[in-house]
Amino acid sequence: MAPQQVRRGHGTIEILGEWTRRLGSRPLIVGGQNTLARWRPTLEKILQEAGLEAVFADYGIDCTEANLARLVDKASGHDVVIGVGGGKALDMAKLVAARRGLPMIALPTSAATCAAWAALSNIYSEAGQWLYGVELDHAPEGLIVDYDLIATAPVRTLVSGMGDALAKWYEASISSGDSDDVLVISAVQQARVLRDLILQLGEAAVGEPGGRAWEQMVDASICLAGMVGGLGGARCRTVAAHAVHNGLTSLGATRRSLHGEKVALGVLVQLRLEETVGRQRLASIAREQLEQFYRRVGLPLSLEDLHLAALDDEQLLAVARLCCQPQSDIHYLPFAVEPEQLARVLRESARPRAARLS
Repeated sequence: MAPQQVRRGHGTIEILGEWTRRLGSRPLIVGGQNTLARWRPTLEKILQEAGLEAVFADYGIDCTEANLARLVDKASGHDVVIGVGGGKALDMAKLVAARRGLPMIALPTSAATCAAWAALSNIYSEAGQWLYGVELDHAPEGLIVDYDLIATAPVRTLVSGMGDALAKWYEASISSGDSDDVLVISAVQQARVLRDLILQLGEAAVGEPGGRAWEQMVDASICLAGMVGGLGGARCRTVAAHAVHNGLTSLGATRRSLHGEKVALGVLVQLRLEETVGRQRLASIAREQLEQFYRRVGLPLSLEDLHLAALDDEQLLAVARLCCQPQSDIHYLPFAVEPEQLARVLRESARPRAARLS
């Protein structure tokens, strides 16, 4: 359900050596090329002071099967894995540790996802298309949230994290809201609290990076969002918002956008489906509320904001067909959705304009 140990605060990276030494003596640090280039001197110093000498491994561009196989092989002879970076770096580190049966410490460098908490990893193709998720036996042994470290990331990453975290409520409430499992009930209610916190504090967090609201949104995007998935598990499911994200990754242009940005647009698409296909009147009120919030913080309101305004009807239908495959999470909606219906909603989502994402 959760990491065995969590430490949040300023300068918490300094405990990395102590925590690593408790778990092993030969750490493998997995991260992206740019992240490792920036933070390697800091990490080496901390680990050396703990009497540890680390080996660093670049995971590549995406969390792919080929890169996973390469790093699993490289992990031979190591007894602990440290993941440093964003969602894909942490997903890779968790998978490598799981395949080798090793403990893992997550050190996120942004609050763009809850990957540092979740017992889940995602696999992508070499072209960047989402392929499938891997449920892991347990969450990381340790999670270190260092506000000073995360503050070095662009504010856009936190905004993206808020978009990803918002989806917890809109997806879990519709797929699991009638569950009688007390843990799922708790997860859905935590998702509601998470949504409310983001809507109340998100704008202040964006306006004052490093401030108290910003810290609260870091904790919300990483920890509280992760807790929802930890409590609810597979029963507290992703639905249309993440299905739309998964379909959009088939388009090369979406490499310019972040995971949470695509998910955030997917939430609006899901609400539009609930409104037009599911005939649920309250969905339009929720969508209008979210659109106002998106405008204030800079989340995408349209395909244009994801640099996809030029998609033709054939391309949109191809994306919709991917989203509506038999195994897709979109089918956890309480009504059936056909690719043509989704393509029409996607086309409508190309019309609104929002502040451009840089």
